Amino acid sequence: MLATEPLNDEALMARVAGGDTDALDLLYHRYARVVYGLALRILANPQHAEDVVQETFWRVWSRGATFQITGGSFPPWLFGIARNHCIDELRRRQARPATRPGDDSDILLAIPDGQPGVDDLTWEGERRRLIISALADLPDDQREVIELAYFNGLSQREIAERLNNPLGTVKTRVRLALQKLKGLLEHLNGE
Repeated sequence: MLATEPLNDEALMARVAGGDTDALDLLYHRYARVVYGLALRILANPQHAEDVVQETFWRVWSRGATFQITGGSFPPWLFGIARNHCIDELRRRQARPATRPGDDSDILLAIPDGQPGVDDLTWEGERRRLIISALADLPDDQREVIELAYFNGLSQREIAERLNNPLGTVKTRVRLALQKLKGLLEHLNGE
């Protein structure tokens, strides 16, 4: 069982890599809503967003040891997994028709299944506030590539084509933006 002191994400991932399902459960409760929000924003489909959440945390469980190898921060690693699943889903949609005419299943899927708890809403609101604040502190060119990549699901090559910039410039802006975001979020979060 986990200690009464809240463990940081990296400590929980070390436990996940060792097969600790309680640690995975804690990470799921910390990040599932944020991953869902990211997936919903990219995919605009509640059912597909839920599928992305499930697949993302399955990958966290099955590939926990790879996180230990990277030695990075957990949220970017997690959001990278979720973002990649969203991009895969967008590409699958382009390859096949989405729904049949007259199919009302999307209406049923859009009905909310319950109200989130106050603690979940508070945590999610604080996390959102920190991310928005950090994004606002990025230079415009760096913020633009991050938004195109994470919220529109574009690859770096697609961003370069859309912005009419060299691919190397886009890659540099993404790298610099992610480094700056990491520092800003750690500072804003009081770490």
